[in-house]
Amino acid sequence: MLVTALELRDFRTYAVAEARLGPGLTVVHGANGAGKSNLLEALYFGCTGRSPRTRNDRELIRFGAAATRVEVALLDEGEPHRISVGFGAGAEAATVKRMSCDGAPVERLLDNPLRPLVSVFMPERLELIKGAPAVRRAHLDQLLAALWPARAAVRREYSRVLAQRNALLGRIRGGRSSDSALAAWDNELAAKAIELRDHRAEAVALLAEPFAERAAQLGLSGGAELEYRPRTRAAAAEQLVAELQQRLRGDLDRGFTGHGPHRDELAVLRGGRELRIYGSQGEQRLALLALLLAERSLLSSARSAMPLMLLDDVMSELDEQRRELLAGELAADGQSVIATTDLAHVPGALSASVTRLAVSPGAVLQEALAA
Repeated sequence: MLVTALELRDFRTYAVAEARLGPGLTVVHGANGAGKSNLLEALYFGCTGRSPRTRNDRELIRFGAAATRVEVALLDEGEPHRISVGFGAGAEAATVKRMSCDGAPVERLLDNPLRPLVSVFMPERLELIKGAPAVRRAHLDQLLAALWPARAAVRREYSRVLAQRNALLGRIRGGRSSDSALAAWDNELAAKAIELRDHRAEAVALLAEPFAERAAQLGLSGGAELEYRPRTRAAAAEQLVAELQQRLRGDLDRGFTGHGPHRDELAVLRGGRELRIYGSQGEQRLALLALLLAERSLLSSARSAMPLMLLDDVMSELDEQRRELLAGELAADGQSVIATTDLAHVPGALSASVTRLAVSPGAVLQEALAA
């Protein structure tokens, strides 16, 4: 899957813009505030229907405009495709999001086989290392879906059953139902929970070694590790049902289920200590980059589908040797877009095989096309 072009309308600082991407490395360069991050954000938004920087899609609409639209042109085994994502004013002044693939409306892009896998490094993504466990759980589940698309339904089913059990807990707590109805939901929840936990554990086991290798290469000394910490150690669904029943009084007091995979943690460690607590900003950035590169390698080997890498200001904190290493890995295979204020920070940026996009406020200039 290859992204060939990006078209924007009223996205952030761009009124109208178009950019063509090379098949390997594309370097976006310009001064601070010129719109480099906005361009990468638009590319991610066009591929996933979501922003990596904000949960409020209204922030994506250019000031003074009523709506925004992003279109991504793709080639899949030589066949052209187009993804479109629009957000803005709809009927009766309500804001709506419309997504389509090759002109056909879709409800979700993440499950659509036409959309490319995409991975993004931005300052805002540091929440993946230093934020709440829910952020890492969601990221791990996205990796699961990318590795094994058929398994994505397990996470959705678990969420559905969990919501039903929580609703029943609320009714029991309010005296509108009896706890006898819980047994069926406990059995279904436990079955999905064990399956989801085992899927996550398998993914982390596959990811752990390439993460440690990438972290060491990037200079994160002291031994970097990933550690999956499931809430339950139950070997079978029946054991988890028993755990849920033991905790029923606490669940009723809270009004929601406090035990299960929705409380699991993916710990990112260095020297046995959690980087979210004890790591510096620089160490957290290196860990994030190592994690994304490890996922890229894993997806390449498991599915022969390397994600599009979007890297914003990634070179500024790397020394020359590690810049060379990163640029070499990105240029060797797959498609990547790097944003930088200085072309000199990206080894090989001036070579004929690299596509360069010069960005100034609200405009994109294609400097050179990849050979």
